[in-house]
Amino acid sequence: MDRPVIAFLGIGLMGGPMAARLARAGHPVRAWNRTFAKAEALRAEGAEPHAKLPDAVAGARIVISMLEAGPIVREVMAAALPALAPGSLWIDMSSTRQDEALDFHAILAARGCRFLDAPVSGGVGGAQNGQLAIMAGGSQADFDEAAPLLRAMGTPRLVGPAGSGQVAKLCNQLIVGATLNVVAEALLLAQAAGADPVEVREAIRGGFAGSRILEVHGQRMLERNFVAGGQVKSQLKDLHNVLAAAGAAGLALPVTELVTRQYETIAGELPQADHAAALIALERMNPGQRLGDAPDRLS
Repeated sequence: MDRPVIAFLGIGLMGGPMAARLARAGHPVRAWNRTFAKAEALRAEGAEPHAKLPDAVAGARIVISMLEAGPIVREVMAAALPALAPGSLWIDMSSTRQDEALDFHAILAARGCRFLDAPVSGGVGGAQNGQLAIMAGGSQADFDEAAPLLRAMGTPRLVGPAGSGQVAKLCNQLIVGATLNVVAEALLLAQAAGADPVEVREAIRGGFAGSRILEVHGQRMLERNFVAGGQVKSQLKDLHNVLAAAGAAGLALPVTELVTRQYETIAGELPQADHAAALIALERMNPGQRLGDAPDRLS
């Protein structure tokens, strides 16, 4: 059976490797980005770069967007709508608010098109290796159609109707953001109290405190490697979206509020640093305390 043409919109830090994996898996991919050179770079992976958005989406059965935030998704969607074929499926893999995802669903439905919100977790490494966690919201039929191509990028799971993927992503980011800060506190405490933070991390990796955050970002903190995988600005955007969703649901999330304030203290100076830079925010609260003696590696 012929594979459907995919228009992939947004060839950035995450979108580039995601689109490349689709192309290498044999899916026909049209790549579009506002900066055309980024789309052109995917020609070597087998994708077809397009300079004009309408040309990229015209006749495509599936459109995938991987863009910075909800307002940009809305802008790109509005520009693409006149060229969309009726019945096409738009999969937004960006991180947006739930209410934005519901609006996108309504906009597309009014034009006879379909929608999945399918944000991801796993960072640049997960995108490069096809190991993203993909949280999808939409109908079972649309998910079943999308699943073969989503599996080229990671492990997809349908978590509920439209908008539910963004809820799952917010839950993910809540846990990630809080855990990053707790790992930073644990390692800084280990050193300040006279223990070897490298050995403390090794000692607790196999117990209940073990996690991917301790594994990956604990090592980053020890090395003071803050070259971006997930960025501070993106983490902060997601945390603000978590708090907005909590407010709409009538919930107070005190830990998330604290974590958000921590990231806000470094967002102006280090927006593109890896979100493991939570360690830097913590050190600034504790003058004279610094984990290790390596120089900071920053984007």
